[in-house]
Amino acid sequence: MNKQELIKTFSDNHYTVIAYIKALPEPHFSHRNHEKWTAGQQLKHILLTLLPFPRVLQSKDYMVQKFGSLQRTTWDYDTVRNNYLKTSRQSPSQFLPEEILPAQKEGLIAQLEEVLATINQLFVLYNEEELDSLVLPHPLLGKLSIREMFFLMSYHPLHHLNQIKENLVSFNQ
Repeated sequence: MNKQELIKTFSDNHYTVIAYIKALPEPHFSHRNHEKWTAGQQLKHILLTLLPFPRVLQSKDYMVQKFGSLQRTTWDYDTVRNNYLKTSRQSPSQFLPEEILPAQKEGLIAQLEEVLATINQLFVLYNEEELDSLVLPHPLLGKLSIREMFFLMSYHPLHHLNQIKENLVSFNQ
């Protein structure tokens, strides 16, 4: 996937989740099936996972100094996804959402849209080589190239959209 396709997929997948959540009526937005996250908590989690990107993508020098460069062949999308699925998929505490009230929905969506816009603006500053050589840390997978991280972060909102839909199956039961 080239740079333009990657950022388009990343953005489109996030906006798919945003559109789905926007359309949810209040009872569905807040519905909890056992210990599963509500749609509001899923939304907040997605936002929390993206918040570090605007800061770190601002400085290529910072990334090189802090995280180094990739010392292996870049993984393709399927390899990233399959390696992620082999992990515990347990989110570190800084990415765990608190309870979300329906009144927070619009504000969270606006904040997520703002973060996505900033990420899109910063992403254009990177060339294809930098996407494969500069690294970012992932809490479960270790060092990932920027391209690999964006593969994962393109899959991530769809994973949570599926969880929202699975949670809502119990709504009418």
